[in-house]
Amino acid sequence: MKILRIIARLNVGGPARHVVWLTEGLKPKGYETLLVAGVVPPGEDDMSYVAAASGVQPFTLPEMSREISVKDALTIWKLFRLMRREQPDIVHTHTAKAGTVGRVAGLMYSALAGKTQRCRFVHTYHGHVFHSYYGKLKTRLFLAIERFLARFATDRIVVISEQQRREINEVFRVGRREQFAVIPLGIDLSAYASWRDRRPRWRAELKLTDDDLLIGIVGRVTEIKNHRLFLEAAALLKKAVGSRVRFVIIGDGNLRRDLEEQSKSLGLENDVSFPGTRNDAENFYPALDIVALTSLNEGTPLTLIEAMANARPVIATAVGGVVDLIGDPVLPGSQDDEAGGYRICQRGVSVASGDAQGFARGLARLIEDRDLRDDLGRLGLEFVTRNYAKDRLLTDIAELYRELMRVESTSRLAEPPKENLESRV
Repeated sequence: MKILRIIARLNVGGPARHVVWLTEGLKPKGYETLLVAGVVPPGEDDMSYVAAASGVQPFTLPEMSREISVKDALTIWKLFRLMRREQPDIVHTHTAKAGTVGRVAGLMYSALAGKTQRCRFVHTYHGHVFHSYYGKLKTRLFLAIERFLARFATDRIVVISEQQRREINEVFRVGRREQFAVIPLGIDLSAYASWRDRRPRWRAELKLTDDDLLIGIVGRVTEIKNHRLFLEAAALLKKAVGSRVRFVIIGDGNLRRDLEEQSKSLGLENDVSFPGTRNDAENFYPALDIVALTSLNEGTPLTLIEAMANARPVIATAVGGVVDLIGDPVLPGSQDDEAGGYRICQRGVSVASGDAQGFARGLARLIEDRDLRDDLGRLGLEFVTRNYAKDRLLTDIAELYRELMRVESTSRLAEPPKENLESRV
């Protein structure tokens, strides 16, 4: 079975790793995949090294960019020609821009191919741009486009959490319920198996003692991640708990200089480190005592899954798929909700989006309660081990593809296809 997989760009983040893992991991199951990607623009970190390390060579479309551009017409034309050349069984798009240009090109391809070449179209929402990214007019335009493409150019819509499915399908009215498949992310959990042994490495580099508490946030330094809230909460926390707490912002982006200035204005210049983007997640996660996320909008953040895979307690704003990751409140209706501004959940601490006071209080609670940190770390690790393994992701996607092509038997799911796919209708 031939797959054409399209993503806007291989920039730092979960989607880039996801498409590489699928491209590499599905090959032994009999899926020949061509990964198509645009170019990472200046100001963003490139994760092409992940593809290179996995032996994946993407087909590059220089015209494909994140923002709407006149070059999109050329991108659509090139994708259409690529589909005609490759004649894929399935076109699978990832991220908003690739989903738009890829499915528009697919409409052209389907119209021309007719019944002579059967092709199915899948789109994965890793997140969405239906709030907190753009103004009202642009957001309405994007919604109209997504609703049109879901109706006329998409066979299956993949979301990475049930919360995301409800939001996209029921709140924003994109697609029909039967189109959706909830397929959580998957990661290579073995990479983090010995996190205890690696914990001292980065802490020694930062000259931290065993008594120092290190709170970190990981991800692109852009508006949607709302690092400003993290620094505001850090300043409030510093006043409450004193000097034994340090903070680190791991990642890079267009707001880094602004955040460095903000940290100085808040009196945190000696308390916050900006190491930039690091490629050694297996070393820096174990060094952290608490992992934070302050986003305005999320799909399912890979950073929280990786934090849990290292048994790190997490605190996050309750947006998108974060809700499914950290679970339900343990004590609904308690003082944690009403007075503290935070909720202790099954696998993490939840805070309302934009609430710096609540975030600081939630951090203070974690700092004061070592047993709570240990319990949340242990429960998070158990949860991701059960639900977010890479092999499970590959099996789920392979089953989705087989279902789309109406293969009669799934008993040969892990076997390469025969010379003639007799079961293909």
